[in-house]
Amino acid sequence: MRASVRVRVWWAPPDGTKDMTVLHLHGEAKQPEGILAREAFDPVAYYQRALQRQTGREIGLRQDLADKNVQLDEKDELLRHQENLGREADHRLMNALQTVVSLLSLQGRAAENPEAAAQLSVAANRVAMIARVHRRLHSFDGVEVVVFKKYIEDLCHDFAVMLSPHGKPEKFIAVEVAEVALPGVTGIPLGFIVSELITNAAKHGKGNISVRLETHAEKGYALSVANDGSVLPEGFDPAACKGLGMKIIRSFVGKIGGELRFGPDENGAGTRFTVLFA
Repeated sequence: MRASVRVRVWWAPPDGTKDMTVLHLHGEAKQPEGILAREAFDPVAYYQRALQRQTGREIGLRQDLADKNVQLDEKDELLRHQENLGREADHRLMNALQTVVSLLSLQGRAAENPEAAAQLSVAANRVAMIARVHRRLHSFDGVEVVVFKKYIEDLCHDFAVMLSPHGKPEKFIAVEVAEVALPGVTGIPLGFIVSELITNAAKHGKGNISVRLETHAEKGYALSVANDGSVLPEGFDPAACKGLGMKIIRSFVGKIGGELRFGPDENGAGTRFTVLFA
């Protein structure tokens, strides 16, 4: 009778198998049922190959990360370049407006006709007010928080002066704004929206203009600009407007994640544009 030899080989590959048992009976190798045979398995070679694969993946991930960092650096540089171009354009615009004011003032002082001198003075004040509005709109660039009521009150006063024919705030702009501090990324675009809506209201409407900021049950806040003029024509669609002003409004509304609504004013005599935002 030939002796039986039992050999148990322990190993721990990543597939979770704990060991492999092979029974040698009468000189013949047999595998117990349910056990995966790996008679030629080399643990060292197996882990070396696994390490090589893992190292290759890490190298690929590091290269991808380096490429992404390069792309981000390029985008940051492009943004800085655009910001510099914007500041340069603003600076040149302010210089140009100041030059126009100086020329109008010089011509007004040199004019012999009192009426012509008065008109030139009004024109100089009007251009100076345009520069002031532009400067106020950009005065909060880069700030984290905007005290919105003060910001809008000052902006509307400047517009009232600019829109009046004699350089005095004869055109009334009513401001009803809640005391609220808004993030700069929201408050500054809202200032540009108000600027464009007031310009449109003065251009297409009549009478007084009102600016209101109040809480909204669903969206958070509602900023509206209304006038006493005629209502919008039937079928009016801001998205279909080709004018630059409405394009600017839609762009800034989208930037703050807001919603633009429009319709008749509460009294039914004018038009009200409302921006809902959080």
